[in-house]
Amino acid sequence: MLNLFEIDEWKIIENGFTPSKQKQAESIFSIGNGSFGQRANFEEKYTGDSLQGSYVGGVYYPDKTRVGWWKNGYPEYFAKVLNSCNWIGINIEIDGFQLDLNTCEVKSFHRELNMFEGTLKRSFRCVFQNGKEIEVKSIRFCSMEREEIGAISYSITPINFSGNVKFSPYLDCKVMNHDSNYDEYFWDEDFHKIGIKKGIVCVKTKKTNFHVATAMRISFWKESELLDIHPNLVEREFYVENNFEYYLEKGVTHTLKKYVSVSSTINHSEFSYATIALNRVTKAYINGFDMLLAEHKAAWANIWSNSDIKIEGDSASQQAIRFNIFHLFQTYTGKNSKLNIGPKGFTGEKYGGATYWDTEAYCLPFYLKTAESKIARQLLVYRHNHLQKAIENAEKLGFKDGAALYPMVTMNGEECHNEWEITFEEIHRNGAIAFGIYNYVRHTLDEQYLVEYGRDVLVGIARFWAQRFNWSDDKKSYVMLGVTGPNEYENNINNNWYTNYLAKWCLTYSLEVENKFAKDNKVLLRSGEAEKWQHIIDNVYQPKKANSRVYLQQDGFLDKEQLIVSDIPQSELPINQHWSWDRILRSVFIKQADVLQGIYLFEDHFDKETIKENFEFYEPKTVHESSLSPCVHSILAATLGNKKMAYDMYLRTSRLDLDDYNHEADEGLHITSMAGTWMSVVEGMAGVRINEEGLFINPIIPETWKNYSFNMLFRGNPMTIKITQNTIEITNNSSSEIEATLFSEKIIIKSKETSNFSFNLFI
Repeated sequence: MLNLFEIDEWKIIENGFTPSKQKQAESIFSIGNGSFGQRANFEEKYTGDSLQGSYVGGVYYPDKTRVGWWKNGYPEYFAKVLNSCNWIGINIEIDGFQLDLNTCEVKSFHRELNMFEGTLKRSFRCVFQNGKEIEVKSIRFCSMEREEIGAISYSITPINFSGNVKFSPYLDCKVMNHDSNYDEYFWDEDFHKIGIKKGIVCVKTKKTNFHVATAMRISFWKESELLDIHPNLVEREFYVENNFEYYLEKGVTHTLKKYVSVSSTINHSEFSYATIALNRVTKAYINGFDMLLAEHKAAWANIWSNSDIKIEGDSASQQAIRFNIFHLFQTYTGKNSKLNIGPKGFTGEKYGGATYWDTEAYCLPFYLKTAESKIARQLLVYRHNHLQKAIENAEKLGFKDGAALYPMVTMNGEECHNEWEITFEEIHRNGAIAFGIYNYVRHTLDEQYLVEYGRDVLVGIARFWAQRFNWSDDKKSYVMLGVTGPNEYENNINNNWYTNYLAKWCLTYSLEVENKFAKDNKVLLRSGEAEKWQHIIDNVYQPKKANSRVYLQQDGFLDKEQLIVSDIPQSELPINQHWSWDRILRSVFIKQADVLQGIYLFEDHFDKETIKENFEFYEPKTVHESSLSPCVHSILAATLGNKKMAYDMYLRTSRLDLDDYNHEADEGLHITSMAGTWMSVVEGMAGVRINEEGLFINPIIPETWKNYSFNMLFRGNPMTIKITQNTIEITNNSSSEIEATLFSEKIIIKSKETSNFSFNLFI
C-alpha cells in the first residue's frame, strides 16, 4: 500500500501540506450529495497545480467529437460533465498580500474528510510575505438533507498581529472544462444580481439549454457574536462578489459563513429555478449553519446505520470500505429518477456521460442489497426510458426491425462515446443491461417489472444479438466478428468468449420471459423470430483451449506469447502509461476481467474445477489497469477458498484511489468500481448469493481480520451478518422468518432473533 494519506477508520487525514499531492487530494476529499458536488479545492486563492471542479447532476454539454478521421456512425458529440459555478470562493487579503498556500509559508496544515459526518474540514497556519501569521479553520458540506444546499464556515485568527483583513466571498461562473475538445466555453450568462450579503448568478448551457442558478448569502461573526457588515459590491458577467475589510484583534477568531443554493432545470422550470435558489438559500441562511450541519450529520448517520461494513483488526481495510461506500452515496442517493451513476461522480471530468454498463454490472448489486427495491427498479426504468434512443443508435449502425444497442456512454440515451473500438465494438454493454434486469428480478421477485418494462428492453437487445451474429460455413456455427470484450487491450477481435456467451444467454432469457408472459400480455415477437433465436442459441461458437476447461478469451488468444504479469519490469507498470498501443494490443496482458467476468456473472453455470482452471489461467495475465477488475478477481478467489488472493484483490480494489494504484486519482475517483469493493466483501468474503431459490451464504475470513459484519436486505427483510474466525452470526431484523442456505445446510432465522453457527461444522 502506498498510503497517500493517514489510516483512520472513519476519516481521510492529511497532515502537512504537500503540493505534489494536491490534485489527488482534491479528488479523494471531494464532497457531494447526489444533486451536486465539489472537488476539495481551497476556498481561498491557490496558484499551485489544481483542478478546480464543481459539478451539477444531469447537466451536460454536447462537445463536438474530435477524431482524426471521421467515419459513418461516429457520434457527433461527446457529452461533457460540466464544470460549473465555483461556489466555494472566499479570497483573503492582508496589506495587499493574497492568502495563497502556494506563495505563503505554510507552518502547519491539516485536512480531514470525516466520512461518518460527511464533512470536509481544514486547518492551517501560514505566514504572509510581510511576516503576519494567521490560523484558518474551515468546514464545508453539501447537505444530504437539503439536496440543493451547501454551506461553509471559514474562520481566521491573527496569531502575531492585530489589523485589517479583507474578505471577498464570491460566485464565479466563468469556468472552463479542462477536457474541452476545442477549448470552447460551454456557458452563456442568463443574468446575475447582487445585494448586501447576497448574490446570484444564473447561467445556461449552449446547445442543451440547461439553466443553473447559484445563489449565496453570507454572515460574519466575532466568536459567537453576529456582526453587522457593509460590503462593497462587485459584479461583472458571470461573477458577483461581496468584499469588506474588518479589524481583527490578535488571538480573536472571526468567522465568515457562506450559504449556497444550486438549482437547475433538471428539477425546476426555466421560470422558477432562480426564485427557488434564492428562497432556499435564504431559508438556509435563516436556519443557520449549526442547524444545517446537524441535519446533515443525522442524514449521514441514518445512511451508515443501514449500509456500514465493519471490519475489526485491519484499519486499512476498514477505512477503505467506508471510503467507497461514502462516495457511492455522495454520487447517487436514488432521490432523482432523472440521474444515474457517473463513473467519476462529482470528483472530476474524465470519461464524461452519466451512464456506463458499470451501473448494471457493478452498482445495481450494491443497491439491490442496501436500499429499497424501488431504487434498483428506478435505475432499470431509466434504461427503459431510453429504449427508443437505443433503437435509433442501432439503426445508425445498420441494424433494423427494433434491434436496440444501448450506448457505451450517454446522458440522454444517445451514444456519445467517440472511440471506434469502444463505440462500435464493446457491445457487451447490451448484455449487462439484460443481466441487470435478470438480477433485479431474482433479488426482488418483481415480475411486474418484466411485464411493464423489462420485456420491451429484453426483446430489443435480443433482436440486436440475433442480427449481430452471423453464420460461419467454416465453423458450422454462429460467430461474432469485430468486437471488443471487457478487456479493452484487445480490439476488433473475433469471437470474444464473454460477448458470445452473454449474447447467447440474453437470447435464452428473452425467450424464457416471452414464453412466460406472452399468453396473458401482448405478443412482442414476430412470426419466426423465436425459432431463429433458438437456432442461434443451439449453435453459438465458443472458443475453448483444447484438452482443458479453459475458455479462450477470443480466437487466436493462444497465438500470443504466453507471458504473465510478473514478467513485466516494475518500471513499465502500468503498461498503459509506458507501452505503445500497438505493443499492448499484441501482448497477452489483460486490462480487466474478461472470461472471468463471464464466470463471475454466471457462476452457477460452471463447476468448481472449471472456475479454478480459468482463474489460474487468466489471473496471472491480468494487469488490473481497469478499476472494474480487482473486485471480480477477489470474488472468484473467495469462491475458490483462496483467502490470500481474495484479500490482496480486496485491498487493490478498495484502496485503488486512496493509494492511487493506477496513478490517475488526480483526474477524479472511480465511483462505479466502488460498488465492486462492496461486492468483494458481501459476495466475495461472505459468499452471499441471491437467486430464484433463495439466499445462500458461503463465507471466508482473511487471516488479518478479527471479524467483519454488515447489514443487507433480502427481499425487503433487513438482516445482519457477522463473520469471526470461528463463528457465523446471523441476525434477522425483520418481522418475518428468513430461510437461507449456509454452505450446504438449510437454516431458518426467526424474526428478531440471532443464530450462531460454528465454522468447524462446515469445514
